[in-house]
Amino acid sequence: MTEAAAAAEGTEVERGGGAKETFKDLFAGAAGGVAQVLIGQPFDIIKVRLQTTTRYAGAVDAATKIFKDEGPLAFYKGTLTPLVGIGACVSVQFGGFHYARRQFEARNTLHNRPAPLSYAQLYASGAFAGLANSVLSGPIEHVRIRLQTQPHGAGRLYSGPLDCVRKLGAHEGIMRGLFRGQAVTLLREAQAYGCWFLTFEYLMNRHARVNSTPRSSISAPLIALYGGIAGEALWLASYPFDVVKSKMQSDGFGKEMR
Repeated sequence: MTEAAAAAEGTEVERGGGAKETFKDLFAGAAGGVAQVLIGQPFDIIKVRLQTTTRYAGAVDAATKIFKDEGPLAFYKGTLTPLVGIGACVSVQFGGFHYARRQFEARNTLHNRPAPLSYAQLYASGAFAGLANSVLSGPIEHVRIRLQTQPHGAGRLYSGPLDCVRKLGAHEGIMRGLFRGQAVTLLREAQAYGCWFLTFEYLMNRHARVNSTPRSSISAPLIALYGGIAGEALWLASYPFDVVKSKMQSDGFGKEMR
């Protein structure tokens, strides 16, 4: 980013990163999170089924069989839990990132370094956001995965999200039942959002630098494109952790299942 562009854009500290900025971060994150669930849920159930069973030959086969055997509404199994919780999750992600970013900017200024974050600091800010979010996303995704992978029809195990929470807690308590797989969730979230924010910020900064323009002038379609590319980086970096998490959160309980 050029000197003029940097001055026009400013850092979060310069813009006054107080409660108002944090509220805006949280609200924007919540709105984006709801859209994320509604659009992504059909793809997510296919991903989880492929991760947790060998009955499908691939994604197309999984989609075809889910539609044929369970009907079109099956693609939205387990949607209620993330739909209710995603606003909080994405709000925490963006709120946590911008909080950490403001702390790094203030620290840089205090030590007479350039206020804009280094890429290592951007990754650390994203990782902090992921760790903060994992407290919510761990149990929310556990319930969603249970509902997505339970038998269809009369053999189903849970009548809904609340029944699932109650039964998971009854097996081994809240911490070992509902929060199963939390350790790998921490690893996945830190790696995932560290890479997402790092990639997104790099692409935005590079565009501003190459075109000698402030970031605020980048068009919405380009921002969406850069966000999509960052999403690819997120999944490439964190997918192995996600597979382990899905396996752990879809297994049965008891010593023989460990």
